[in-house]
Amino acid sequence: MTDAIQSEFIFALCNPGSETALKLEVACGGLAWRSGYQRRGFVTFKADSEFSLESLDVQLACARRLCLSLGKFATREDAAQFIYQKFPSGTLIHHARYFERKMQGIHHDAPQASVHYGNLIGTVVELSPNEFWAGIHRHGRFLSPDPAGDPGIVMSADSPSRAWLKLEEALRFFDLKITSADIVVELGCAPGGVVLALLQRGVSVIGVDPAKMADVVNASAIASRENAPLGSPWFFHCRKPAALAAKRDLGQGVTWFMSDMNQSPEVVLKECARFIAMAPTIRGVLITLKLTDLSQVVDQWKWFETLSALSFQTIRLQQLSAHHKEFALLALK
Repeated sequence: MTDAIQSEFIFALCNPGSETALKLEVACGGLAWRSGYQRRGFVTFKADSEFSLESLDVQLACARRLCLSLGKFATREDAAQFIYQKFPSGTLIHHARYFERKMQGIHHDAPQASVHYGNLIGTVVELSPNEFWAGIHRHGRFLSPDPAGDPGIVMSADSPSRAWLKLEEALRFFDLKITSADIVVELGCAPGGVVLALLQRGVSVIGVDPAKMADVVNASAIASRENAPLGSPWFFHCRKPAALAAKRDLGQGVTWFMSDMNQSPEVVLKECARFIAMAPTIRGVLITLKLTDLSQVVDQWKWFETLSALSFQTIRLQQLSAHHKEFALLALK
């Protein structure tokens, strides 16, 4: 049975530079794992007893992928063949490599097979021309369906900022469905990367920022909520600092709170709480937290407590492939 799969080691794929923060997160999380072999974007762990697939059911914000380790091989073909032989029934195989200073998923020209909850997924990681590691995990909720947790999304040519890329990756990683029935309020919206991504998805946005927006976003701007068109997405620009925005600026029906503000997590979450008080219909939060030091990830319990006090029941923190010293914080009611 696949649930009986065990291994002496597990490995984690992460953003190069996040290895120390990942190990600190493991230690502070009370996991009795000892770090072992390490390369850029790749860390192995060992425990006193063997790991199982259930051992991977932990929240580690710095780990884009956790796998039971199946060993090291000299070629990609040998690693993939070992996975197929050990798990011959319907196992998908993803490929990843450390390339151009990033841990990247390898995306082929052919459409990628759909991944469903419960699927066993093998991962082959290329660390050098003669070093390939094989691993296995089971796909589940809030796990990326993409190789190495990297969707390979190319930023829209007309996007005014990288915030477009971060939002698109977060929506795919967390499998979030935001539709034309939603209205999003975004703090720190200028110059408009997140707003553009949402408008392209047919979602209307209230942006709060005193700075100027890009022309590509202003093309969908409305003068007031009362002038909002029916049947097409719109953008209302509240040109105020976040602290001065009021309930009347939001109107009715806001369902999501988003922020890409260049502020501390404490400041962003304080504003989040204030906006939720003004718009109690908010059911989801998606925030980019910008840290001065990756070791701050161990403060995540404080951020979770703040959101739990606001009646959010499902909370996740995740560093995405598009991030540097940033994390996506998701909360759902």
